[in-house]
Amino acid sequence: MKLGFDNEKYFTLQTQRIRERVDSFGGKLYLEFGGKLFDDFHASRVLPGFQPDSKMQMLLKMKDDAEIVIVISAGDIEKNKVRGDLGITYDLDTMRLIDAFREYGLYVGSVVLTQFAGQPSAEKFERKLQNLGIKTYRHYTIPDYPTNISLIVSDDGFGKNDYIQTSRPVVVITAPGPGSGKMATCLSQLYHEHKRGVRAGYAKFETFPIWNLPLKHPVNLAYEAATIDLSDVNMIDPFHLEAYGETTVNYNRDIEIYPVLEAMFRKIHGQCPYKSPTDMGVNMAGYAIIDDDICREASKQEIIRRFYNTQCAVRKGNAEPSQVQKLEVLMNSLNLEPSARLTVPAALTAAEVTGGPATAIELPDGTVVTGKTSDLLGASSAALLNALKKLAVIDPRMELISPAAIAPIQSLKTQHLGSRNPRLHTDEVLIALSISALNNPAAALALEKLNDLEGCQVHSSVILSSVDENIFKKLGMQLTQEPVYQNQRLYHK
Repeated sequence: MKLGFDNEKYFTLQTQRIRERVDSFGGKLYLEFGGKLFDDFHASRVLPGFQPDSKMQMLLKMKDDAEIVIVISAGDIEKNKVRGDLGITYDLDTMRLIDAFREYGLYVGSVVLTQFAGQPSAEKFERKLQNLGIKTYRHYTIPDYPTNISLIVSDDGFGKNDYIQTSRPVVVITAPGPGSGKMATCLSQLYHEHKRGVRAGYAKFETFPIWNLPLKHPVNLAYEAATIDLSDVNMIDPFHLEAYGETTVNYNRDIEIYPVLEAMFRKIHGQCPYKSPTDMGVNMAGYAIIDDDICREASKQEIIRRFYNTQCAVRKGNAEPSQVQKLEVLMNSLNLEPSARLTVPAALTAAEVTGGPATAIELPDGTVVTGKTSDLLGASSAALLNALKKLAVIDPRMELISPAAIAPIQSLKTQHLGSRNPRLHTDEVLIALSISALNNPAAALALEKLNDLEGCQVHSSVILSSVDENIFKKLGMQLTQEPVYQNQRLYHK
């Protein structure tokens, strides 16, 4: 992978910047961590060289002084909202985050259910957390938020929210995904701390949009694509422009909420320490970009991936057609075509030639291999084997798995497990390959190349089964699919 981002430089600059902000507020700081605190795969895709756990490593530098509060929207729980890169719901991801933080030795103080309005699924999740010994709090919807400042900053607004009991000077507010209510949680806590006579501050660590890149830079447009379901829009920060005469980029929700934050600080301290939403942030990612062209191209590819993923979500009934239209506008602004993703024309051409589903994989050196549907293998399974053969420099005509070994698996699937499809899925092929590796040196060599598939691009001419989709994710491959099913049935596993 060509690098466009210096992670070591970023780590040094960012850690220093966070410490400076912590020191500027004596006593108590609520630090909103935007995006993913770890497993930030979006950042690693659009900024090649960014390590997905960079934020976590920074937090570990101050772990003795910090505690974590995880925020999750009750509405997202009720809708079973899924984290796209991991394929799990937000409530399950909250549990995963708690376990992961604890494994790192970080203290998780509590979980906050935001926008709570008695949602049954949220109440059930709350009881589950409480039974596991995890403290939970409720924050409620405030009418006319964020415009009605007099109501918001009152006992009938933030005052109705539960006060989150914290014990450490730095409180990190994070969430499974965007739109969970992290900033509102921080502001609510500032209000409650003030009522208790505690002087507290607030700062924001949000990687995207990158404030010192142009408004229409592909990296920033890729952020819009990633949050298309939230209708986030990048904007020039008007407050920063007025205060300093400097053009910076922020997004609509921060700009809309800034007057609330400014009003709260004035009520608490008599003045606001920030003159703009940009001032609130501590992001230094823009200073660690070492090759702008590489980051631009990576971001364009991310936008195309988001376009395909959203199309499939619409086909499955999990997204609105308007989201696809917004992504088309982003693509048009960059003169992007789906064919700019090399695996797309390769998969579609193979499908047209064979008359059946096809899958294409782009390898690290730019080579594209394809796989077609056969009596023994699905297209994705065939493409996966062909990719491993190419990486291991094995004759493409060589059989890594004997048909005699595949036949018993097919029999098990169709005669005993109730499957209509006798072809092997990717998980079954990998198991069969592992068994073959015991006696077949070529299969063993191919198996050793599995790690080389991480970061490779994949495109399928049809929507894949959840099994194949999950295998590609586990291998770290970046998958897109045409928004069509292989057959006309209404129910698809």
